[in-house]
Amino acid sequence: MILKIKRLHLHSREVQGFKEFLQVIKPSTHKNGFLQEVWQQLFNCLLSKADLPSLINETCSGEENLENLPAPLFEFQMTGQSYSIYNAVYAVAYSLHAAIQSKSLPREIQRVEFLDMQPWQLHNFLQEVSFNNSAGERVFFKDSREGPGGFDIINMITFPNRSFQRVKVGMLHPDAPKGKEVMIENRIFWHPGFNQLLPVSLCNNPCSPGYWKKRAEGRAFCCYDCVPCPEAKISNQTDMDDCFECSQDHYPNKKKKGCILKPVVFLHFKETLGVSLVSAALCFFFLTSWVLGTFIKHMDTPIVKANNWPLTYTLLVSLQLGFLSALLFLSQPGKVTCLLRQPTFGITFSVAISSVLSKTITVVVAFMATRPGSQMRKWLGRRLAFCIVLSCSLFQVCLCILWLLTSPPFPELDMHSEIQEMVLQCNEGSSSFFYCVLGYMGILAIASFIVAFLARKLPDSFNEAKFITFSMLAFCSVWISFFPAYLSTKGKAMVAVEVFSILSSSAALLGCIFLPKCYIIVFRPDLNHREQLRKRN
Repeated sequence: MILKIKRLHLHSREVQGFKEFLQVIKPSTHKNGFLQEVWQQLFNCLLSKADLPSLINETCSGEENLENLPAPLFEFQMTGQSYSIYNAVYAVAYSLHAAIQSKSLPREIQRVEFLDMQPWQLHNFLQEVSFNNSAGERVFFKDSREGPGGFDIINMITFPNRSFQRVKVGMLHPDAPKGKEVMIENRIFWHPGFNQLLPVSLCNNPCSPGYWKKRAEGRAFCCYDCVPCPEAKISNQTDMDDCFECSQDHYPNKKKKGCILKPVVFLHFKETLGVSLVSAALCFFFLTSWVLGTFIKHMDTPIVKANNWPLTYTLLVSLQLGFLSALLFLSQPGKVTCLLRQPTFGITFSVAISSVLSKTITVVVAFMATRPGSQMRKWLGRRLAFCIVLSCSLFQVCLCILWLLTSPPFPELDMHSEIQEMVLQCNEGSSSFFYCVLGYMGILAIASFIVAFLARKLPDSFNEAKFITFSMLAFCSVWISFFPAYLSTKGKAMVAVEVFSILSSSAALLGCIFLPKCYIIVFRPDLNHREQLRKRN
């Protein structure tokens, strides 16, 4: 006996009564032209009443037995094609029954007679049909209007007399779970020359996780190449058709076989960059405090009196707050932190620059007031300086309040800037308000620079326009370079750029305006006299 798997057949099952029907059907009892023609072809004869011309001399009686035919010529088992037709006929029959018996037909199907029903009127009923056929198998249609499919794996048992028998040994089901599409039944008997392992029909080895199957051009359809997954994609199963991306909060491992949860990071004072920025902010804060203490201690000296000490104290206090505001950027972003850090920075810097602008305008007004008959004397005094600082600062306060009421900043997780990290940062809410705050400070700084530059050569002992000019030049240079650096960075680097700009611009104001005066007060007290100041001018 030779046992061999020949091919796949359309799925079929044994239908009850089919074999008995074939045993009793005969042309003598069933007057059917199709049956008579098939009968003559199977037995190679002519029925006695056939009038067709033929070279065949034998006559059929119509009582021949189909079981006497050899198996290769005629089988008593229902084939897959016949089984599909059998199910299709019953599906149409059930649909017709449902259409005729329905009491809630659509408007276009209004109780038509059976003979007048059009095929398209059965579509809805055919889509919903579901029944068990006589073979015990459920027949239904899927969403794609496809019926139950699959293939039977058939073994052809060939005997010495050239007869054969079809034996179903398994099934190929395309809708089965992955890896279980092929089911081999236990009743298959292998030739003794074969081992007992299931046969493997593969062109190449399976693709391991981290790779995907790519169709091999110019080779058999079952052949493929195993290609490594591209960057940012993985495959975690064998023989995957394509790689896929990890979720936003995960990133692929080195072998691209799985995803790893991204850690949450932010710029804080425990890392090297954060330690450097916090140390610089605290150093400048204490330096500003020392300058403020020095000016308070020597407030009766000519150099302190000549520099409008109320504005000087306001400027120094705002610089202190500016240095401390940088610490808000180096803490964990939260709801309160995000709401406070940009407005605090904007308001304190506006007060500082407004004080510088007020000092410069005071110098110009004081010089003009020295001319005979000048009307500018009525503007002299602390009221002018106070009005300038208050009005310029109040506009920035109103801008920040409007920002917080309409589009307040809030904390968010940036999952795209870094491949292996999630950056916890503050979303500014409205970039327009953010740039308006910076733009307004830029307008104040440019105005201070222009006024100070024009007043740099005024011959007055209390003229500090030269120092203000250099400080504003440094201040504007820092913030002009801030914009391209800020826009070209992401994540923690953006925060570091802004903190660096805050510290460096504040240090420029502190160093250019106050350190020369502190040098005279502390190290050259002999120059801290009105006569010496007049000689220098």
